[in-house]
Amino acid sequence: MSTRLREYLQDPFLQRLYSEIRQAGPLRSISVDITHICSLRCAGCYYFTEKMDRTPAPQDEAEFSNFLLREKARGTNFVTVVGGEPGLVSGRLKKVYDNFRMNTATSGLRKIPYPGFENMPIGVSVWGDHKTDKEVRGNGNIDVFAAALENYRNDPRVFWYYTVAPGKAHEIESVVKQCVDNGNYVLFNFYGDVAKMGGPFDYRNGFTNVRRQINKMIRRYPDRILMTSYLSKVVSTGRLYEEHWGHDVCTSISPDHEVNRDRIRNGKPFNPHFRAYNADWKTTRRCCTGIDRDCGSCFDVWERFSWIILNLKKHLSSRQEFTFWLTTAYLFYLINRIVDFESGIQLLPEIHRRVGCLPEAELLQVPDVLSEFAGGEACTS
Repeated sequence: MSTRLREYLQDPFLQRLYSEIRQAGPLRSISVDITHICSLRCAGCYYFTEKMDRTPAPQDEAEFSNFLLREKARGTNFVTVVGGEPGLVSGRLKKVYDNFRMNTATSGLRKIPYPGFENMPIGVSVWGDHKTDKEVRGNGNIDVFAAALENYRNDPRVFWYYTVAPGKAHEIESVVKQCVDNGNYVLFNFYGDVAKMGGPFDYRNGFTNVRRQINKMIRRYPDRILMTSYLSKVVSTGRLYEEHWGHDVCTSISPDHEVNRDRIRNGKPFNPHFRAYNADWKTTRRCCTGIDRDCGSCFDVWERFSWIILNLKKHLSSRQEFTFWLTTAYLFYLINRIVDFESGIQLLPEIHRRVGCLPEAELLQVPDVLSEFAGGEACTS
């Protein structure tokens, strides 16, 4: 342990977070499409925009069981379930849940039952208020948000995976209130517009107003928002110190894939165990969320979690920057219930207080330098 790290861990709160992560142990993770089928065709869904459903899932369930056995033998201990709609294949979902730490995302249209999945982290998608969500996810006909609210009311497993477009920041307050009033938590994501809808959905317009609204929600609901102001900025700006987000720094790549050969050799950190498996459970793709897409349109919060976590050394220059790293890592472990959720969630307001919120000048920002972020106003004040 470095002298600086030892110094920072004299703080009892930081020591608690760090110890819980260390006790939980390292994660050897994969992502897997457990089905290529979905009942929706959301506008801007990376899965169908990139035509990932061209790799269909086998009909023989024994093939999925054998895949899980191979991964267990390889040392995998954490699985992110992606692909089509996991709620359509609850038998496969149960096999993952019974054998690995894991999380899954769902549209919310079909409820994942509580019995047998009692401690499963479930990210329920929402992309805006009822009008917006119906437009981009329900093909103008289905109020997916309303159905999901009903299905997961007061469900302790659930956090809303709220993907916000740049021009839809004004909807955040209403959407978050409905999610919190529904008895759930909220984690934000940022819309990449891979469907090229443009206008309010164009990521090139920037997420300054979105970040401002996220900070407002942190102040209002410090016990319910599973994203810090620091993580919000790293995701939405694609900046981590001197690095700019792109394929050359992405840590969630499939090392066995030919397209990543030069990426692996460039010296930037990556997870050597990780694989992003297609729905045939044999082949892999470049990364979790892409085959050929421009990485500039990727604002995936899970990939940014990994980017921050694998860059601990960059965060050791001050206690505040180490706090940014540690709270990010702890939130990942907490959301995915790798640490005890019931006790850990009680620490959320203090996490927000320690991280603080971006000062107004930096929200309107000119230089996007994260080291200038230290010393922002407290989010819970």
